[in-house]
Amino acid sequence: MSNRYVPTATALGLLIFSNGAYSQSASDTAGPIERVQITGSRINLKQAQLSGVGPVTVIDADTIQRSGAISVETLLQRLPSSAGTAGNQSSAYWTSNGYGTTQVNLRGLGTDRTLVLLNGRRVVSGGTGANSSVDLNMIPIAMIERVEVLKDGASAIYGADAVAGVVNIITKKAFEGVEISARYGKTERGDGSEKALDLTWGTRSERGSLIGSLNFSESGTVNLASRAPCALFEDDGQLVCSGSSSTLGGRARLANGRRVNFNQDPNGNPRGYETYSAAKHGYNSNPSLNAVNPIKRIGMSAFGNLRLNDKVELFTELMFTNRQSEQLATPGAIGATRPIRISASHPTNPTGQDLVLERRRVGEVGPRIFFQETNTFRVVTGLKGVLNDKWDWSASANWGRNTGVDGMTNIINLDRVDATLNAATCGSSPTAAPCGNYLGYGNLTKGVLDYIHTNTRDNGGNDQKSFNASISGQLFDLPAGTVGVATGFEYRKEKGWRDPDSLIVSGAANTNAQDPIAGEYAAREVFAELSVPLLAKLPLIDSLTLNGAARYSDYSLFGSKSTYKVGLDWQVIASLKVRANKSTAFRVPNVPELFGGVSEGNLTTTDPCNSWNTQDPNSAVYKNCQAARLPRGFRQFGPSILTTGGGNVNLEPEDAKTFTVGAVWTPSKAVTVTLDYFNIEINNAIETVPGSTKLSVCYNSPNLSHLFCSPSSFTRDPQTGEINFLSSQPANAAQQRVSGVDFGAMYDFRLFGWNASATADVSRLNRFDVTPFPGGDTIVYAGKITGGRGSYAEWRSSTGLTLVNGAWSGSYNIQYIGAADDINAAPTDIGASAPSVQYHNASVKYAFSKAMSVSFGVDNLFDKKPPYIQSWTDGNTDTMTYDLLGRRWHARLAYRF
Repeated sequence: MSNRYVPTATALGLLIFSNGAYSQSASDTAGPIERVQITGSRINLKQAQLSGVGPVTVIDADTIQRSGAISVETLLQRLPSSAGTAGNQSSAYWTSNGYGTTQVNLRGLGTDRTLVLLNGRRVVSGGTGANSSVDLNMIPIAMIERVEVLKDGASAIYGADAVAGVVNIITKKAFEGVEISARYGKTERGDGSEKALDLTWGTRSERGSLIGSLNFSESGTVNLASRAPCALFEDDGQLVCSGSSSTLGGRARLANGRRVNFNQDPNGNPRGYETYSAAKHGYNSNPSLNAVNPIKRIGMSAFGNLRLNDKVELFTELMFTNRQSEQLATPGAIGATRPIRISASHPTNPTGQDLVLERRRVGEVGPRIFFQETNTFRVVTGLKGVLNDKWDWSASANWGRNTGVDGMTNIINLDRVDATLNAATCGSSPTAAPCGNYLGYGNLTKGVLDYIHTNTRDNGGNDQKSFNASISGQLFDLPAGTVGVATGFEYRKEKGWRDPDSLIVSGAANTNAQDPIAGEYAAREVFAELSVPLLAKLPLIDSLTLNGAARYSDYSLFGSKSTYKVGLDWQVIASLKVRANKSTAFRVPNVPELFGGVSEGNLTTTDPCNSWNTQDPNSAVYKNCQAARLPRGFRQFGPSILTTGGGNVNLEPEDAKTFTVGAVWTPSKAVTVTLDYFNIEINNAIETVPGSTKLSVCYNSPNLSHLFCSPSSFTRDPQTGEINFLSSQPANAAQQRVSGVDFGAMYDFRLFGWNASATADVSRLNRFDVTPFPGGDTIVYAGKITGGRGSYAEWRSSTGLTLVNGAWSGSYNIQYIGAADDINAAPTDIGASAPSVQYHNASVKYAFSKAMSVSFGVDNLFDKKPPYIQSWTDGNTDTMTYDLLGRRWHARLAYRF
C-alpha cells in the first residue's frame, strides 16, 4: 500500500496527525499495512502501531506548490512554532559569515538548536565558511515531497542539536515521465520579481527507480526607500526622519568642544562648515539599503535506488547547488574604528583649531555591495534490506561540502587614509600617496578615492562526513502487541574554516577586524530505541505503549554525552489519545564558537578592586579584594584592560530537558483536534559575557564563589595585583526556559458540492526567559519584540480553507502574529507596542488535464503595512517578523509528459 498525503486547507499545509505520523483518506484504509518510519522514531513498525512519538506538523507537496514559494524557508518561517529570527532575503544582515543564507528557528531558541535533516540524514552547514546551521537554499523546492516538523527534543533519536525540534525534508522518490514548470511573480509596485524554472524527470521499473531535476530560481531587488523613505525616530511626541551621524562632508569635534559638520553640497563652498545638527546633517541610509536583496540559485539533483536482489537495495542521493547573492550597503565611513586627528595647521583644515574627524561618510564612490557565491554538494550512498518479514536494516555514507567566497566593494584602507593626510609626504613624488581633503563632500579627487578604496575577498567552507548503520524490527510479541526495537551506530566528522581578506585581518579596513577560523571535531555514537506495548483492549485503555530511546555520544573535543527519551502513548478510546514525552537533549558548540580567531584588545574596563579599601568593609567587594591579597590603596593602572575575545576551545555542550504532553481527539474520520504542552529548559547555554561584567559579578559574589572567578575568566599578576588576563570569550553560563501550548485542528467536509478542508494551527508562548549568567537578571522575552532577535509574540496562528472540485482547486490562508511590546521602549514611546497583524494569502489552480495545470496566487491580499517598532532593524519595523513588501502575486504553469 502506498500512503497518500492529503492536501490541507492552508497555504502553509499544516497537517496535524492523530497518530503523529500520517493522515489517510478513506480510500487508504483497505489492504495490508506496511512498515514505515516517521520523523521522531527510527523504529520501522506497522503504521497502526506508530503513535505518540510527538507533535508532528507536515507541509505537503501540494501545499508547497500552491504557496508559490521558491525556497522552503518561506513556509517554515510562517509556522506558528517558529519565532525569533532566521536568515531570509529581508533580514540578510542577521549573522556573521551567513549573508544570504536561510534557516528555520523553532521556538525561537536559535537556528543552531533546530536540527535539519534531509531524508532522515544530516546536512552540511552552509554559508561562506565556519557556519553553524543548514542553508535551506541548497534544497530545491521542486524536489520536496513533504516536510515533517517534529516539535519536540530528539537528541536521543538523532543526536546533537535537536533541542527545539527536528525539520526533516523528504524528497520525491517515485516519479515517471518529465515535468517542466515555470513560476513568475512580483509585487504590486512592480519590483521584487521572482522567477523559477524546474525540470524534473524520472523512470522506474521492477528493479528500481531514478529521479533527477534541474532547478533555477532568481529573486529581484526591492529598495528599502521604496517602502520606508527614511529612518523614523520619535521627537517631541512625533515621528520624524533622522539620519545617521556618519555624515557626508564629515562631523568633527573642535578643540574648544564645538561639533561642526563640513560642507555637504558638492557645488557649495569647499571649505565651508557649520555647527552640527542631527536633523540637518544626518545621512539618510535607506536609499542605500534593500528591503529585499537579490539571490540566484542553480541546482541539480538525482535520487535513485536499485534492487540488487529480493532482499537488498542500493540507494544514492546526489545534490549540487550554486547560490549567488548580494546585499546593498551604505557608503563606507571613516573615523569609527580609528581616530582621525587633523591639526589646525593642516592645509585642509579651515577651522583654525585642532580637530578630531569623528565620522565622515565617503559617499563620493557610492554604496558598498556585499556579495557571496557558494557551492554546496551532498552525496549519499548506501544499502538497505530486509532480513525477514520482521526485520530491516540500512547502512549509508554521507558526504556534504560547502565552499564559498564573499567580499565587499568600496572598502576603505585606513592605512592609506592616514597616508593621504600626512602633509609632509603625500604628493611628494609619483609613488607617494596623493593628498586627500576629507573636510567637505566632493573635496576628494578621483585619484584619492581610487587610492583608498579596494574590494575585499574572503573564502571558507564547511565539510561533513558521516557513516551510519542501523537495524530495526519486531523483537517479540507481548499480549498487548509487538515489541519494536531499533539500534545502530553513527560516526560523524565536522569541519569548518574561514580565511578573511588580509586587509580585514590586519585591522586596516573600515569594518570589523576578523581572524581566520579553522577547526574540526568528530563524534562516535551508538543508539537504541524501544517500543513496548503494555496494555490493550481494556476499558479506557484501547492501548498503552511505552516508548524509550537512549544514545551514547563520544566527542573528540568534549568527551562523552548520554541522552534519553521516554514516552507514553495512551489510546484511551478509539477517538481519544493522550501522549507524553520526556527527554534530554544537547547542543555541541559550533566551529566559530570553538575556534573563532582569538584576539586581544584594550577595552575600557573598571577593576572592582580599584581603591577597594575605601568601600564599605561589610561589602562583598571589600572582603573579596582583601581575600585576594590586593594591597590597601590598590589602584588600577589605566582605564582599559587587555581583554581576550574570540572562540573558546574549552566550551562544553549545552544541556537541555524537554517535556511534552498532549491529547489527540478524532471524533470522526473528518475531524482531528490536537492540544500539546511543551516545556524546554536549557542549562550551560553558550553566551558571550563582557569581561567587565565578569569582574563585577565575581567580586560581588560571596567568597569569590561565582564561576566567573575561575582562572578561565581572569587572572592577576601575583606581584602587582594588576589583571593580566581577562576573557570576553563565550562561556557555558546562560540558562533558558521556554514553555507554551500548541493547538491544531483539521476538518474535512463538503461545501456546495466541493471537497473542503479547514485547518487551524495555533501556538501560545507562555514563557521565554533567558538568564545570561548565574546571578544575572532574567530577561523576559515572551510577548516582546527585540532589537535584532526577532519577535516572541505570545500568540501565533495559521488558519485556512482548501476547496477542490474537479479541475478547480483553491486555498485561503490567514497568518496571525499577536501583539507584542518593544523590549527596549518605554511604555509611553511611539512604537512601544506592536498590534496584532494578519496576513491573508490566496491561491487558485486549474488543471487543464492530467498533464497541464496553471495556478495563480496573491500574498498579503489586503496590502497590510508593517507596524512601526522603536527597536526596528530596518525599514522602521522588525523585518525578521513583518512583511515589508506589501501585496504581491505569483503564477505557475506546469506541464508533464
